[in-house]
Amino acid sequence: MRKTIAFLSFIVTLHTASAQKDFSAAINSTTSKIEPKCIAWRRQLHENPELGNREFKTAKLIADHLRSLGIDVKEGVAHTGVVGILRGAKPGPVIGLRADMDALPVLEKTGLPFASKIKGTYNGQEVPVMHACGHDTHVAMLMSVAEILAGMKNELAGTVKFVFQPAEEGVQKGEEGGAELMVKEGVMDDPKVDVMFGLHIKSGIEVGKISVRPGGFYAGVSDMKIVVKGKPSHGAYPWNSVDPIVTSAQIINALQTIVSRNVNLTENAGVITVGAINGGNRSNIIPEDVTMLGTIRSLSKEQEAYQIERIKTVVTKTAEAAGASATIEAPYSSHYPVTFNNEALTAKMIPSLQKAVGVQNVVSRPVEMGAEDFSFFGEKVPAVFFNLGAMPKGQDPKKAPPHHTPEFFVDESAMQNGIKAFLFLVTDYMNMNNGKASTKQTLKATK
Repeated sequence: MRKTIAFLSFIVTLHTASAQKDFSAAINSTTSKIEPKCIAWRRQLHENPELGNREFKTAKLIADHLRSLGIDVKEGVAHTGVVGILRGAKPGPVIGLRADMDALPVLEKTGLPFASKIKGTYNGQEVPVMHACGHDTHVAMLMSVAEILAGMKNELAGTVKFVFQPAEEGVQKGEEGGAELMVKEGVMDDPKVDVMFGLHIKSGIEVGKISVRPGGFYAGVSDMKIVVKGKPSHGAYPWNSVDPIVTSAQIINALQTIVSRNVNLTENAGVITVGAINGGNRSNIIPEDVTMLGTIRSLSKEQEAYQIERIKTVVTKTAEAAGASATIEAPYSSHYPVTFNNEALTAKMIPSLQKAVGVQNVVSRPVEMGAEDFSFFGEKVPAVFFNLGAMPKGQDPKKAPPHHTPEFFVDESAMQNGIKAFLFLVTDYMNMNNGKASTKQTLKATK
């Protein structure tokens, strides 16, 4: 029996080694050649940004390009999304790659020759539009990856699904969209995606570096709406009232103790923020009610549920102690799950990221409480999401223009690293799966 097992192991190892192909030379060469085209696409997109669910020109550019490569294309997914399917010549896994397409209602002040002068409509108002979060670079990189992989089609053992997603930044009133809607419309099926990879360019990480971490990568986020009802009165006679403004102030202070006193911060981070409070309309009138809006963030489903439970208790009981009443809706209008990097998959794919930028340049990133709707893909299949450094070398990260600001800026040389990272993730994962598929076939044949 032991000899038989040893013999099978030898066959599996030999078959796996022979099945795997080293794409490093091809990836490095083709990435260098396509860089000027990638930069040109990025600048075209940057100069012509479009808001979420309105990425019509962006979608056409993508679809036309994918079709020119012989890739099967589906348009109009989740309003303006584009999905391309590239089937390799050999059987293997289905790998999803995602790039978000939408811009933001921000007035650009970078002074770049290709700066946006575009205006759009956001919630009924005319607004300036800018790619102030780098989604233009994401699209340009994935278009480049599609071109390179299409040229390697005969060498690919598997299928690549290119997911160009609208509305990552959220939608306007009365709309739905983004990754959640793409998932609802079946983007993870036909063919069924096995794993998903995504990236986000970062203006505060030095170009040449990639940051990644297993487990919670970005926070899950829910919004909340709190309505405090009291008893109105003339401002000169507060004893005749149940003041919802004072009660709201007490609630806001009490909410802060949930993170500072209830959440075990050695295990997980948490954030509870009240971002808007509205009540009353005159200095001498105590109003009947106050409405507050806020955000709840955590890095696990369990903690999110716990924080929401504690918030409901604190809000209702604090109001009751003041003689008022309060209602809370959480989530109120939106919810993003935790962007979770599958631990086993992350461990396997870190060497692929290291091939792209060097072993010393793949760094562990700290917890971040921002949110990403890539999380909806990660709920369906194992996924890895990472940050791509794009801050000019030598710049102080504290002085780098933040995302979502008029001065947001990225070093375009970073895009070559992102292209390489995606290419190594795809080809290495196909090699790994090829070995596993061969193992099953060999064992079955031996039996």
